[in-house]
Amino acid sequence: MNAKFFLRLCAVVLGAALCLQTTAVMAGMVTTDELAAQSQAESEKAKVQTFIDRADVKVRLQALGVDELSTNDRVAAMTDQEVHAVAQKIDSMPAGGTLSDRDLVLILLVVLLVLII
Repeated sequence: MNAKFFLRLCAVVLGAALCLQTTAVMAGMVTTDELAAQSQAESEKAKVQTFIDRADVKVRLQALGVDELSTNDRVAAMTDQEVHAVAQKIDSMPAGGTLSDRDLVLILLVVLLVLII
């Protein structure tokens, strides 16, 4: 008799535990545009983070007095519109960078030396 009572008690406790353990689940339709916008925002945020992780950008930011942890926190806190604006700015930057006046003078001196020799 004790075994039957124990099994019934276990069944009641297990049933009560399963009934009390409910989670709220919400479902909704996701449109393709919403999914594409979310995917684009994630890829743009990754682009900005990759740009900030470059060594030359880190050096420049440190020269301006911004530490690495601060930049990562700032990128994480940016809105989708801000990330989009920064990603567009990154895309519009020249691939090789710009030449300074010193670089142009050095190139001209090398060209002149080659022509003279």
